[in-house]
Amino acid sequence: MKIELLGGYTKDELDSRIKKVAAAGKLSRYPGNVLEVLETCNDTEKNIKLIKRIIGMGHKSIIEHDYLVFALCDVTPIVEQTIIGNRLTSFTIKSRREVDFRNVGFYIPDFRDKSLNIHKDNEKLKEKYITHMKYLFNTYGDIVDLGINKEDARFVLPYSYHSNIIMGLDARELEKLIISLVSGHLSKINDLKDFGNELLSITREYVPYLTDSIDKEMEKNTDDTSFKYLEDLCPRPEIKVIDKPKLISYTPDSDDVIINSSIMYHYQCDKNTANSIVEKAINKDSSFKEKFMNIILHKNESRELEQVQFTFQIPISLSILTHLTRHRTHSLLIPEFTPLWDFNNYITPATISANKDCLKLYTEAVKKNIQVLEEFKSAGVIEEDLVHFYLGCQMLNVVTTLNARTAQWICRMRCCNKAQWQIRNIAKEIARQIKDVSPLLGKGLGPTCVTDLVCNEGKECCGLINSLLSQNNK
Repeated sequence: MKIELLGGYTKDELDSRIKKVAAAGKLSRYPGNVLEVLETCNDTEKNIKLIKRIIGMGHKSIIEHDYLVFALCDVTPIVEQTIIGNRLTSFTIKSRREVDFRNVGFYIPDFRDKSLNIHKDNEKLKEKYITHMKYLFNTYGDIVDLGINKEDARFVLPYSYHSNIIMGLDARELEKLIISLVSGHLSKINDLKDFGNELLSITREYVPYLTDSIDKEMEKNTDDTSFKYLEDLCPRPEIKVIDKPKLISYTPDSDDVIINSSIMYHYQCDKNTANSIVEKAINKDSSFKEKFMNIILHKNESRELEQVQFTFQIPISLSILTHLTRHRTHSLLIPEFTPLWDFNNYITPATISANKDCLKLYTEAVKKNIQVLEEFKSAGVIEEDLVHFYLGCQMLNVVTTLNARTAQWICRMRCCNKAQWQIRNIAKEIARQIKDVSPLLGKGLGPTCVTDLVCNEGKECCGLINSLLSQNNK
């Protein structure tokens, strides 16, 4: 693992970053405009003291003006999934759909016992782990060599492989991330704690106003997601992965809520008046609701769509989870990596199922992985050191709530024929189920070629737009 700050660390850059934060802290109480306040912030040491005092009072919005970009080299997908779950962090990740991952390398942990001490058989366990990981990577390579595309072969990759990421976040999110990784429940997973400590080390040098606040928060951080109280009352049931996305709850009469919201804010009227306007409009044009919803769906700022929500439970594989989590405007609940999930819940890509030789390699790898995992469990290794045995094919249930605007965006991106097949199937099912309860909104959910007769893929277009345009011109 290697973490580097990309820019912003020379003396002039550092002074400039700190100056902006200090000016934000001064602005509300100092006379003059922003530029005039900036001119009063030319002493870096005084600026740091001012920022520390302000954020010490709990006013941390000012540090959101300090944005940092990091290179994360050779981190695990455990780190990757964790930062993606941080909703206000930006990231760009090396694609497993496009890049051959057989030689990227993998993380090797030190194995601990239940007392969090290094396991007495740590070296033997590491040797066994390395042999097994090489086997999994070789299996991935063999499947690719047999003609399976990389995006399907990756389902057999273990969650130990090295990932490379560019991550950007403001100083407020940086503080929260470090505290969670270094002293929260995530710190029990060693590579997450190592990642947090690397970020903390960089922060101490290049975000000097933040370290006192981090140290103070870490002292009192008691984050615990063991759910002990709940599990004392109700033991864990058998894990069952559902077969397709399921709409759990939604805003009743969503179509009417969207239309009425638009009228209410435009005319500054109450709900009863909005209902009256809708009735009058329908009397003049019986298709008013459908036409008006179409106008809302195609506005640049269709905030009306944010007034209704849909909650889904979604089955998804680890390989494809990032395709869902990267849409950051929905509220996503993902199970923690520990307690470990049921490794018998996994998916096999159709391209692999259709190839007898590949299916044999794939199935043997999944079963062998479960066998080795159980051996490590029996040896008394703590579960936090076994998270790298997860394979990309492992299935889990996630719960998310998304407003209609987010649903529209996800469906535009993920219903496209170029989208990965699992997330495409999920997005289509989401669109279908929303259409069942909100038919006017549902007409606007799908790829842009279907909803707008437009394709933005250029040379990589699948060609569907041509047939749609041809049908539309008849």
